[in-house]
Amino acid sequence: MSELETILQLSSGLSFLALAMAASAQRLPYGPEITLDLAKKIAAAAIAEAGKNSWNVAVAIVDNHGFLVYYERLDDTQTASPTIAVEKARSAAMFRRATREMQDGVNKGNPAFLGIPGATPIAGGLPITVGGKIIGGVGVSGVTSDQDEQIAKAGLEAVK
Repeated sequence: MSELETILQLSSGLSFLALAMAASAQRLPYGPEITLDLAKKIAAAAIAEAGKNSWNVAVAIVDNHGFLVYYERLDDTQTASPTIAVEKARSAAMFRRATREMQDGVNKGNPAFLGIPGATPIAGGLPITVGGKIIGGVGVSGVTSDQDEQIAKAGLEAVK
């Protein structure tokens, strides 16, 4: 890659980052932190979805600051999944968006999220909202990112 191409790619990434930051101003506000009881309820629903499909995964629930509140791992889950689940949950809570949005941005040629500390642009992390405010994030890892997201969504159904 030439120096000019590198500069243009960085410029494109910075433009995307600026747009992403502007969009975050329009995202849901933070609310109170998730309770342990609600975190366990979300995790239980997610684990039930994983079990129904015989998927071995790790499920992490973080508060709205990205700190771990609850974690569960099914037997024989791949070794990397616990860390990835926590990072997906943190990304969803701290950036106020599904990690799929970050993944889609990267896939469309905007690499900005690849260089932002704490951003995990892989589907499977979702913000947890109650009353129109973000109270935490759920992250799942262990199968494909689409399946991880399916499990996380099932966990969020427990909030409704």
